[in-house]
Amino acid sequence: MTKQTMIVGWTLGLVLAAPLAALQAQAAAAPQAGTTVPAAVSGFAGGDKLALRWELQRTLFSAQAPGGRTQARLILSNKDSRPLPARGWAIYVNFMDGAETGALPSGLVLEQAAGNLFRLRPGPGFAGLAPGQSLDVVYYHPNLVEKLARAPIGPYFVYDADPERGVAIADFQWLPITRPEQLDKGSSGAIAPVTPADTYRRNQRADLLPAAQVPPVLPTPLQLEKGSGMLALTGRPRVEAAGALSAEVKLANALFPAGLPEGGPRLRLAVGSVPGQRSPEAYSLNIRAAGGIDIVGNSAAGVAYGLQTLRDLMPLPGAKGAQLALPEVSIVDAPRFGYRGFQLDVVRNFHRKETVFKWLDLMARLKLNTLHFHLTDDEGWRLEIAGLPELTSIGAVRGHSAKAGVRLQPAYGSGPDPKDPGGSGYFSRADYIEILRYAQARHIDVIPEIEMPGHARAALQAMEARYRRLKAAGSPDAAKYLLSDFEDRSVYKSPQMYNDHVLNPGLDATFTFIEHVVDQVAAMHRDAGVPLHTIHMGGDELPNGAWERSPASLARMKKEGLASTADLWDYFYDRVDGILRKRGLSTSGWEELAARKTTLAGRNKLIPNPRFTQRGFTAWVWNNTEGAEDFAYRLANGGYDIVLAPVTKMYMDMAYNADPQEPGVNWGGYIELDTVYDFIPFDYLKEAEPALRIGKDGLTEYGKGHIKGLEATLFTETVRDPARIDYLVMPRLAAVAERAWAQDPAWARETDPARAAALHRTAWSGFVNALGQRVLPRLDLEQSGLAYRIAPPGLLLDGDRVLVNHVLPGLVLRYTTDGSDPTSASRIVDGPIGARGDIRVAAFDRNGRRGLVARLERR
Repeated sequence: MTKQTMIVGWTLGLVLAAPLAALQAQAAAAPQAGTTVPAAVSGFAGGDKLALRWELQRTLFSAQAPGGRTQARLILSNKDSRPLPARGWAIYVNFMDGAETGALPSGLVLEQAAGNLFRLRPGPGFAGLAPGQSLDVVYYHPNLVEKLARAPIGPYFVYDADPERGVAIADFQWLPITRPEQLDKGSSGAIAPVTPADTYRRNQRADLLPAAQVPPVLPTPLQLEKGSGMLALTGRPRVEAAGALSAEVKLANALFPAGLPEGGPRLRLAVGSVPGQRSPEAYSLNIRAAGGIDIVGNSAAGVAYGLQTLRDLMPLPGAKGAQLALPEVSIVDAPRFGYRGFQLDVVRNFHRKETVFKWLDLMARLKLNTLHFHLTDDEGWRLEIAGLPELTSIGAVRGHSAKAGVRLQPAYGSGPDPKDPGGSGYFSRADYIEILRYAQARHIDVIPEIEMPGHARAALQAMEARYRRLKAAGSPDAAKYLLSDFEDRSVYKSPQMYNDHVLNPGLDATFTFIEHVVDQVAAMHRDAGVPLHTIHMGGDELPNGAWERSPASLARMKKEGLASTADLWDYFYDRVDGILRKRGLSTSGWEELAARKTTLAGRNKLIPNPRFTQRGFTAWVWNNTEGAEDFAYRLANGGYDIVLAPVTKMYMDMAYNADPQEPGVNWGGYIELDTVYDFIPFDYLKEAEPALRIGKDGLTEYGKGHIKGLEATLFTETVRDPARIDYLVMPRLAAVAERAWAQDPAWARETDPARAAALHRTAWSGFVNALGQRVLPRLDLEQSGLAYRIAPPGLLLDGDRVLVNHVLPGLVLRYTTDGSDPTSASRIVDGPIGARGDIRVAAFDRNGRRGLVARLERR
C-alpha cells in the first residue's frame, strides 16, 4: 500500500525573504559624517545588531470583528554582545493597512507616527533584551492579513538621544504562511489559496494547438486573409518611404536579422487611405510572394502598427531552417478604442527613466497608445518644477528625520536612508522631455497626473517648508504657494491613514500653485515639441470630513454662497477647469471628478455631477466593486467621457491569486490572466448572477459613444524592484491590449450559454497559445530582461499518474522527483508523470528562466 499526499499550494520561483532582506540592506543608512552615538547609549550597537522576523500567528473572528482580524508577532533578537537598553530607543516600521496601537504584552508600546509609519518603543515595564536573547512582540492587525503586502516592511532603529540617525534592520524576514490557523478564513468569505489541482482545472479551459492553428497576430486584427504562398527573405528588405516616416523606417530596419545580406524584397511604407477605416491608427498590410510587403496607414501611427504586426508574422529569431520567409497575407486593421492606456505610478516607489523607456517599448509592441504617468501623490513629488525647488528637494525625498520640513517620512519599506532609490528620486526637466520624445517616436501620448485635492501630502509638506524658509528670511512672498490652513481642525483620515494631505480651496495660494505647475508642465511639452491636450488632475479619495473645520474653507464657502463641502468641491474643480481651459487644455481625472457626493437612506452615494457634463471632462473609472459595478455606465450615460480602468479586472497591482506569498495586493480582488481576458467592456455584468444585475444600469447607445477606451493600472506600493513590474504586468497587459484593440469576440456577443462557452474555449485557446508559442518567446529572444510572470503548472493526481498542464500551452515544462526545484537540465514533461516522490514541476522560458514551482508529494 502506497501513501499519496498532495501538498496544497505551490512555491514561488522567487524567495521573498532573501530579496526583502537584501533590499533592507541596500537601504541601511550609513553613519552621517561627524555623528557619533551618545555615550549614554553607546553600549549597544543599534539596528545593525538586531534581527527581526515577522510571523502571522492566527486569524481571529468575533462578534466585534466578523470579517476577522489577525494576531501576528515580531520576533526581535539581540545579536550584540551587549544588552538592548530598557529605554531610549524606537523601531520604526511601515504597515500598509495599519495595526492596533497601544501597550503590548512584550512590554513595548506600538504607536502610529503618521500615515502608515508606526513605531515600537519600550514601555514602563520593559527590562531590556540581553545578548543572544529574543523577544516575542505580539500585536494585532485590525483586518485579515491575506497577503504579505500587509506585513510590516522597512524596519529601522533610532536612539532617542540621536534622533536624526536611523539605521535599517537589515536582518529582517517574513516567515511563511502555511499552517491551517494562519490560513483560516472563517466565515469572512475570503478566498482560500489555490492548490495545484485548482490550477489544473482552471487551465483545462484551453487546448494545446498545433503551430499552424495558432493565431499569427496579437492583438487580433480586424480582418486577416491568408494566402497560399510564402515571401522568401533572401536578404534585408529595401525600405521605401517618405521622409516623414523616418521613425518607421528605423523600426522597419530593426525587424530583420542584422546578418541578412542586402537585396531582399521591397518593403513600402506610406501614409494613405485605408479603405473603410476612419481611425487615424488604421493600417493595411499586404505580403505577396511576388510583390513584396506593403503597409499603408491612415497616419504614421497606423504605419507603425502595421510594422508591429509584421514583427508578429516574422519567424522567431533562431528559427530552424535555412531560409527565412513570411506568409502571404492581407490584413486590414483598426483599433476598437482610441484610448488604450497603461498607468505607471512612479510615486509610491520611484522608478527611473530607463524603466519608463522599457515599458514604452513594450506598449508600442502591444499597440497601446497612452502612458498615464502618475507623478505626484502623498508619498512623493516626482517631477522638477521650475521656481519651486522644494517640490523635489523635499517632496521627492523619503527618509528618517525627527525635524519637520527636512524630507518626507519613510513609506512602503523605503527605510531611513534618504538615498534609497525607491523612496527618493525624481525626473528632472531634461528627463521628462526625453521621456516625452521617446514616447512620441512610438506614437504614445503621455498624460501627466498631478494629484489633488487629496493625495497631495508631498506638495503640502514641500510648500510648507518653502513658506517657513521664506518667512524666516522676511520674504513678502512666503505664503504665495502655501497650500495649508494652519488653523484647520478638520477631522478626516485617508485610506492611507493620512490626516494632513489635502489641498485647501479656501486659499488663493492653492490656485496660484496649480497655475504655476500647469504652466511648467505645459512648457516642458512645448520644449519637447510634444503636444499636451490634457492633464490628469487627480480627484480620487477625498476623505469625508476634509475642509469642514477649516476657517479658510468656511470663509470661502460663505463668500461664494456654498452650502456644503460638496459645493466647495465643485467650486474647486470649476477653478481648476478654468486654469486648464485658459491654456487650451481639457480637464481629466479620476471618477470622483465627474461625481457628486450625496446621501441615500443615510448612506454616502456618488451620482453623476450635473454641473460638469458639458465641460468635456474625461473620467477614469476604477470603481466597479460591489454596489458600484455600473458607476462607469451611469457616468457615460450622463454625458461624461469615460476611460474604463476597473479595479477588479485591470489593476495590475492586484495579486494573481490568494496564495499569501503571491506578490501584490488584494483589496480589489484577484486578477488572473483570464480575468482580464474575460472582461467585456460594454457589459461588465454579462456573466453575473441575475440578482447582481437587479437595479444596475446598462450602457445606453448614447453612453457607448462616451466610452473612450481601456487602461491597465499599476500602483507601486509593493513594487520596489523593476522586475516586480514585469512580474505583475506581463502577461496580463497583453490581455488588456487585446480587449482595447480587438472587437468584442463572438463569445461575448453570444446569448446561448452553451454556444458562448464553446466559442470562448476556441478564442481563449487561440490567445494563450499565441502568448505561449509566439508572443512571449519572441520577447525572450528580442527584448531580454523582461521577467514576466511564468505561472505555476497545474498538477492533478489521477490514479497512478500525475497530470500536468499550464495556462500558456507550448511552454516547456520540466520536473524533478527528489524534492529539489527543477532546473533547465531537468526532465521534460512529455505526458503524465508516473514517478513517485516529492514531485516538483515548473515552466521555463526560451532563455531557461524558471517560473513558479508547483509541488505534489506522491509516495
